[in-house]
Amino acid sequence: MKIKSIEPTISGSSIFHPDEWAARLELAACYRIFAMLNWTEMIYNHITIRLPDSVTGGSLQFLINPFGLHYTEVCASNLLRVDETGRVIDASRYKPNPAGMVLHRALHQGLPQAHCVMHTHTTAGVAVASSARGIDQHNFYGAQLYQRVAYHDFEGVTLYPEEGERLLRQIGDRQAVVLRNHGLLSWGLSLAQAFAILWTMQRACEVQCAMSPLGEPIPISDRVASRCSADALQLDQSYGAGRDMFDALCRQIDRIDESYKL
Repeated sequence: MKIKSIEPTISGSSIFHPDEWAARLELAACYRIFAMLNWTEMIYNHITIRLPDSVTGGSLQFLINPFGLHYTEVCASNLLRVDETGRVIDASRYKPNPAGMVLHRALHQGLPQAHCVMHTHTTAGVAVASSARGIDQHNFYGAQLYQRVAYHDFEGVTLYPEEGERLLRQIGDRQAVVLRNHGLLSWGLSLAQAFAILWTMQRACEVQCAMSPLGEPIPISDRVASRCSADALQLDQSYGAGRDMFDALCRQIDRIDESYKL
């Protein structure tokens, strides 16, 4: 079933800078992929992309979903372009979610290399984030995340800018982040890399939750887990960093519904 665009249909290539339109198309596709994978949280959670200097002239600007729309309603033209203060640059009847702005703005400001930031509240992700153990290395996916995961302590709803400073300190340079008692977060040098990291985290959490009734897991040594993490080529920028996987999902979305391109 085709989803009618929330905004008037426009030709993005005639209104937006070509580099911005390309970013909008990729990000809108990602929102639809999240919906297909059931990684949605009603109208909440966010995926953001930092716009290139060719669009912004060197200032920090990024794209974020309009607050109030389900991920299946997000399309390229209705994404919000915001600056480092959280101000929406282009005219829109929508506003960004304040909680999302605090979290994502802190990462884009504090980590200039963070091209894309993703955050989810999946059941498995929240369950593992709420456990003292965090993500275990005792399964195929967890082992790939060996020494890649950072943890940020729960501070409630992310509405206060000062939390961003503590978040950055606890993250360091790790791209897989567990927000304790809250959910999962990833950032990447590209959208595809952020997706590959988040997908690996999500799979690790799903397997870990499924294993709980089965008793103690079979241990994986630090030596093997370290090698497994180093060999996780889908997370490595030099091997495409998840680009093939993300492109395959985009083709699947195109077969289902191309309205994200509006």
